[in-house]
Amino acid sequence: MFKQGVMVVAACASLLLGCATVEAEDTVAPSAAVEAFGQTPEGQAVDLYTLTNSNGLRARIMTYGALLVSMEVPDRDGTLADVVLGFDSLEDYLAGHPYFGATVGRYANRIALGKFSIEGTEYTLATNNAPNHLHGGNVGFDKRVWAAEIAEVENGAAVTFSYTSPDGEEGYPGTVTSQVTYTLTNDNELKVGYKATTDKATHVNLTHHSYFNLAGQGNGDILSHVLTVEADHYTPTDATYIPTGEIAPVANTPFDFTAPHTMGERIGQVEGGYDLNYVLNSKDDAVALAAKVYEPTTGRVMEVWTDEPGLQFYTGNFLDGTLTGKAGKVYNKNFGFCLEAQRFPDTPNRPNFPTSLLHPGETYTQTTVHKFYTK
Repeated sequence: MFKQGVMVVAACASLLLGCATVEAEDTVAPSAAVEAFGQTPEGQAVDLYTLTNSNGLRARIMTYGALLVSMEVPDRDGTLADVVLGFDSLEDYLAGHPYFGATVGRYANRIALGKFSIEGTEYTLATNNAPNHLHGGNVGFDKRVWAAEIAEVENGAAVTFSYTSPDGEEGYPGTVTSQVTYTLTNDNELKVGYKATTDKATHVNLTHHSYFNLAGQGNGDILSHVLTVEADHYTPTDATYIPTGEIAPVANTPFDFTAPHTMGERIGQVEGGYDLNYVLNSKDDAVALAAKVYEPTTGRVMEVWTDEPGLQFYTGNFLDGTLTGKAGKVYNKNFGFCLEAQRFPDTPNRPNFPTSLLHPGETYTQTTVHKFYTK
């Protein structure tokens, strides 16, 4: 799925220093640039990186939460629009939000009752989504300031974010060193690559948590988006969204997107809206197609490719109009959808699920790709 090109990413230390580019014939060179985006209440500086590919697509990612602030892609007429929910200022992110665009960790999704055991030792985590633990706790990876460095790639522009989580942070054992590399390729793919290592056995499950609206952020709900998911099974949950342990078929349920359906076609049959983990059909740990979303009015299509076993589908059920996003757009219920590549929820307590346990000497890796085009 990855076509090789001859582009060399623009090297850029800062906006003040400018960018040096190397251009291929008859093309625009991709580029990467950085600017200040504010600081946290503790005085930590936050930077904003802008990646532009040879076709003019643009992604902006900040060091707070290694978070995707915006993703501009064209419609069928070539008009660019930002297709991810978020805010115009750092202050709005600091005020609190439902993980817009964030890198989530150490453990994406829920862990039952905020507890798990490793080799006979029980660990207790925050129950920040009572009665369970969610998305790494009270101050997860999404609320940390990451180090960042522009990376050179052959087929686009890239930036690598790094964060070291100390032993005991949010109750997790082990010092975990993580890297997340965002690459905007000249094939109109936003590639997110993860790596992590630890000095003590621990659980690691990272994901990307953008809320997408392919009609453009803030431009209505996503219920007319057409979704296909490459999954014949899902993990049913209890009332608190913790898996029962069953791997159930999607056939004859409103969760069946093996053939294309709009997101709103059967959402009324799902209490509260969609928020479930799919068991992807791909079994060989290779990067494979997981889902495809089509927005009919603009012609935009987004494919999600991943080497993860699970994909969480969420329809922005808790958006309620209280958040005002970019360009003054108000975010109402179902104004964005998430497709989060991951290990399954509560895997630390489910030995029949694909493991999330990471040992010293091992390297956690994940690749997830969002590919954009029109039809």
